[in-house]
Amino acid sequence: MTYTPASRRTMYFIGVTTGKSSIMKVFPAWSAHLGLDAEMKGIDFAPNSDPAAYRRAVAFIKRDPLSLGALVTTHKVNLLKASRDLFDDLDPYAETLHEISSISKRGHRLAGHAKDPITAGASFEAIAPEGHWAATAATLCILGAGGSSLALSLYLHNKKRSGGDTPQRIVVTARREASLAEMRHVHGEIGFSIPIEYRLAPTPAEADAVVAALPPGSMVVNATGLGKDGPGSPLTDAVQFPEDGLVWEFNYRGDLIFLDQARAAARDRNLTVHDGWVYFIHGWTRVIAEVFDIDIPMSGPAFDQLSRIARDATA
Repeated sequence: MTYTPASRRTMYFIGVTTGKSSIMKVFPAWSAHLGLDAEMKGIDFAPNSDPAAYRRAVAFIKRDPLSLGALVTTHKVNLLKASRDLFDDLDPYAETLHEISSISKRGHRLAGHAKDPITAGASFEAIAPEGHWAATAATLCILGAGGSSLALSLYLHNKKRSGGDTPQRIVVTARREASLAEMRHVHGEIGFSIPIEYRLAPTPAEADAVVAALPPGSMVVNATGLGKDGPGSPLTDAVQFPEDGLVWEFNYRGDLIFLDQARAAARDRNLTVHDGWVYFIHGWTRVIAEVFDIDIPMSGPAFDQLSRIARDATA
């Protein structure tokens, strides 16, 4: 790939098929609203690309004056591994997770940030009512043990350590033991502060059994990527969600079968069901705030306005 110096303030989206993302419609509207006077360009790599390709992208952003930073998806671990020496600063989450989702510059210093624990946490707080966990003694069940699942768990670990209201227990399921082992390793390194179970559930029926055993008021999260990155749901249509439970689909677009299953059961089980729209908004606004060094509120009228602008841009 050949990189041309930016002619105006530019933020990049490093992904796989960035041109298909809703952000390409949303960013111009946000830029106008926030007064950024900037554009967004996509940089596409196949998963697990040549490390030299990742280095070239990072080196270009670092040296080009009007290239201000980037949001990174899919390649978070491999990009940092290939270009670690090009970064002058990494935030604590990036150090812990060995990945970055945000690239920004302050003067001549290049910074890498792992924003997912922050964005997952902000979205989690928007869904779980204040005091919910203390009032219910309920469990958080995270289906999937990948990066987004780990990010949410790290947010809750830090919240617990600071005395905040958190689930009494966390259960994480995965189809592969290796995924659980990776999460268990990170949790062991930080001394994870919440009781947690790592459950191998290779089939949807086995995941159903885990969900059926949850106490009332528990939250079930689909962090598997199924429905967006791949077809299907981690559960079967026969699943019994916890009564008075919270259900959160991390995705907001795609064939969201898990979301359909939750909505179908919502009345009988008195469920509160959320898709991943707020997560999408937080994910992008946190990185935009970092790249352009501006303040973007994480709740309230200003945040709601950005959400409305995004809805209108993608309608």
